[in-house]
Amino acid sequence: MISSLCGMLGGIAGAQASAAKARQGSAPSAPTAHSMPAFPLKLSANHRYLVDQNNKPFLIVGDSPQGLMGRLSPDEVEKYFADRQAHGFNTAGWVDTFCAGQDFPDNTTAGTYDGILPFNGHVTGGTDFTHYDLSKPNEAYFVRLDQAVESAARHGIFVFIDPAETIGWLATLRNNGLDASYAFGQYLGRRYGKYKNVAWLSGNDFIRWRIPADDALVLAVARGIQSVAPQQLQTVEINYNASSSLDDPAWAPIISLNGTYIYAATYIQMLHSYNQTPVMPAYLQEAHYELEEVGSPHDYGTPEVLRRQEYWTMLSGGTGQFYGNRYTWSLTPGWDSYLDTLGVKQMEIWKDFFVSLPWQDLVPDQQHKTLIAGYGTFGSDEVHFDKEGLDASYTVRVSQSDYATAARTPDGAYVVIYLPTSRTVTVDMSRLLGPARAEWLDPTNGEHKAITGGPFSNSGSRDFTPPKQNHARDSDWVLVLKAANSR
Repeated sequence: MISSLCGMLGGIAGAQASAAKARQGSAPSAPTAHSMPAFPLKLSANHRYLVDQNNKPFLIVGDSPQGLMGRLSPDEVEKYFADRQAHGFNTAGWVDTFCAGQDFPDNTTAGTYDGILPFNGHVTGGTDFTHYDLSKPNEAYFVRLDQAVESAARHGIFVFIDPAETIGWLATLRNNGLDASYAFGQYLGRRYGKYKNVAWLSGNDFIRWRIPADDALVLAVARGIQSVAPQQLQTVEINYNASSSLDDPAWAPIISLNGTYIYAATYIQMLHSYNQTPVMPAYLQEAHYELEEVGSPHDYGTPEVLRRQEYWTMLSGGTGQFYGNRYTWSLTPGWDSYLDTLGVKQMEIWKDFFVSLPWQDLVPDQQHKTLIAGYGTFGSDEVHFDKEGLDASYTVRVSQSDYATAARTPDGAYVVIYLPTSRTVTVDMSRLLGPARAEWLDPTNGEHKAITGGPFSNSGSRDFTPPKQNHARDSDWVLVLKAANSR
């Protein structure tokens, strides 16, 4: 996560307003044990999404508590996961094994909040965290990570652990070398292979994956994990601004999920991920975080920007996403005052809407065969690199794109269209299984508005025009068409 202090004061004020709005609603109720997923997760038969041990599709509803190990006590960890479960989150994506470096400049030792260090010695050359000896893990430190994983499991939360996040710890891997990095991966795999709710996410703003020597070190850790815990899912986050895990082909034999990282309009990179091979679940790994201005092109993490990311993702082949906000990814002091923001409430609406549908069967309408007019401007999908050729970006800002994404189930039972701006759209109704009921979903409050006149014939084309403004006085809407004779 590349952070910016721009807009900090406005962000704090916005967060307070968002939290106040969120508290006006009823308190969330914790899911029952019966509703929790049966871990471990696995790939679906078509490798497009995840399922649990009962073959129930698993929609990734994630928050990103990256700084948990360096900032929270065990009691605070329990409080955090209980809150996230109550709000419908089922994934922690991700927890850094160690917190130090650029993302956590105040933690120079990578210790816990009460001073427990992760390693008991250093390699030759220095005594800072970049010279920790990976062969000398401190048992007391890893007991804390054990406790965090176990707390998440009690709350039905699947945890992605970053074994050595590359913003801060790439130098540590260099100082230890390939063999020690591989052995450290084996240590992690042996210790956490027993946990059914654990997966692995390597990297983190890993723009140096194009440097073979650096990529080899991070791969060595992942391969070490894989050698002793092959049953656990792995993925990788590479460069910020725009990337997909499979952009680095060296990771293809190791990973099972294709993480999408994008600070521009998310549909561009999500469709890229969806179309890559080998086929694997594509999900939104990182994008704009609430209450934070990041990336190039810049956008502030407003509720509207977050909604666009969320719905574009699911209608561009996505299987879920990691949400984050400025306070809950870093877990800076005062984080617990920003747990229940408007962005979190919108995530609940997003989650409730998609789990009410066969979301796992939605296929993006890339050729405009279903949404045939009114879809707006896709924008350039040309990637721009920095002068070193390491970082990539697009120019299509989330807040300025008017592109409508659409998806349809192969049987024609459902068509779902997200309009970031209010306008008339035209649908080829023959793409539906039968006469269809139609409604508008207001993504700001979850209200469904039936469209009068239905069921509409599944022949010819039909125009649909949403109201001008939604409950938040923005202009984004979701059009839902359901064949009347479908389940």
